[in-house]
Amino acid sequence: MQKSEKAMRWGLRIHLFWYIVANVAQVALWGILTPDRFFWPLWSILGWGIGLVIHFWVIRSKSRSLARP
Repeated sequence: MQKSEKAMRWGLRIHLFWYIVANVAQVALWGILTPDRFFWPLWSILGWGIGLVIHFWVIRSKSRSLARP
C-alpha cells in the first residue's frame, strides 16, 4: 500500500521538527555543560542531517514518480 503524498510530506515535517528540537537541546546542553570543549553535537547534527536529506530525496523522487502520467 502506497502512502499518499500528503502523508509522506507530513512524515518529513515531523522528522524535521524532531531534528530541530533534539539538536537545539543538545547544543543547549553543550553550552551549559562543556562550552570550552569540542562541539560534540556536531556528530548528531551531521549524522541525523544526512538521514533527513535522504528522507527528503526519497519523498521528492516518489512525488515526481506519482506526478508522471
